[in-house]
Amino acid sequence: MPSPNTRYLLHRLTGQFRETAREAMYRREIAPRVRLESSLSLCVAALVFGMFAISDYHYTGVSTELYLLLVMRLVVVVSCLVLAFLIGRVGDYNRRIWLHALPLWILATGIILIVPLRPESLPTQVTSLLVAITAFYLLIPNLLPVVAIASLYLSVGFLTTAVSVADISVVVTLRILLLVIMANAVGFFALLRLETLQRKQFALLQDERVQNRQLVEEIAHRKSLEAQLRQVAEQDALTGLDSRRHFMARAEALLRRARLEKAPFSLFMIDVDHFKAINDTWGHRQGDTVLTAIAETCKRSLRPQDVIGRFGGEEFMVALPNTYPKDARAVAERLQQKVSELPVIDAMPDHRLTVTVGIAGVLDEKTDLGVLINQADRALYAGKHGGRNRVVLGHEVKDEV
Repeated sequence: MPSPNTRYLLHRLTGQFRETAREAMYRREIAPRVRLESSLSLCVAALVFGMFAISDYHYTGVSTELYLLLVMRLVVVVSCLVLAFLIGRVGDYNRRIWLHALPLWILATGIILIVPLRPESLPTQVTSLLVAITAFYLLIPNLLPVVAIASLYLSVGFLTTAVSVADISVVVTLRILLLVIMANAVGFFALLRLETLQRKQFALLQDERVQNRQLVEEIAHRKSLEAQLRQVAEQDALTGLDSRRHFMARAEALLRRARLEKAPFSLFMIDVDHFKAINDTWGHRQGDTVLTAIAETCKRSLRPQDVIGRFGGEEFMVALPNTYPKDARAVAERLQQKVSELPVIDAMPDHRLTVTVGIAGVLDEKTDLGVLINQADRALYAGKHGGRNRVVLGHEVKDEV
């Protein structure tokens, strides 16, 4: 798999995705976190900025400069708190970059204004400047271009004001310039690395999501195929009844349960009379129509707990739990009557559909499903030889023998 920085190109100076749509997606993804972190960090920055009013009193005492500083700090603090609230509610890198940039410019302006009002405290203000630059880059969430421009404004404005007002020497100016350059360079490359790593992580997460979605789709597809295969294996394609194998498994389970509960269990085999003649006279398609119609009739005639399957060709097998052979006979005769009442099929107007049914019941605890099927088959054979359209019990065949 290609790495994210080859699939998703990042800008070398901003760390942002070169693909506009992907950058917008990334910003939407981080929007809730950015709103929260920006609000909290701006509140902290505003409070820290306001707390330095104590040092203003220390340097200026009660004076006009003190009042100006207090007013300026109050304006900055209130503005930052209001912006923090707005960012927390409607902050958005995509549509409101200015809203995220404005607090930085307000804080930077406030720091710059301290220089002409407290020129004698320039050494401590340089320290505050470096801390502010670092905070802009690393503590207040923002886009790298926004932070870089605001930090440049703060650096140039501070240095220009210091040179104009504090009357510092060239050596001191160069020292401050070097410190400012170093702070901006460290902050810039630290934030660039952070922006790049976050977007690479986002790209990896997106790849993982795509792979997970594909995996889920593949699993769903496999389950669908398994269900189809299971249906093919368990269901007769023509009639929708259980296949022979599936019927045997279900009937075996019902028989085991009947043995455990010492309950009656019956089974009967159904054969469509003269089915070969139907195929030979009207064709296999008409034969399939007959089988489907009889299968539907059988399903409607049986109880929900009964199990029916296509045993092969024109033969069907039915397992009836909790049913004595005499009761199974009543069910078979009702089914036989409903088959004979099926509407006359247009292609065969002179033919009446009939079925022959052979019934077997559990004789003792050792009787297995194979024995019952043989009993039902012998009863069915006797019914067909007795003239068809009959219902024959297995013990009747034994008595006749």
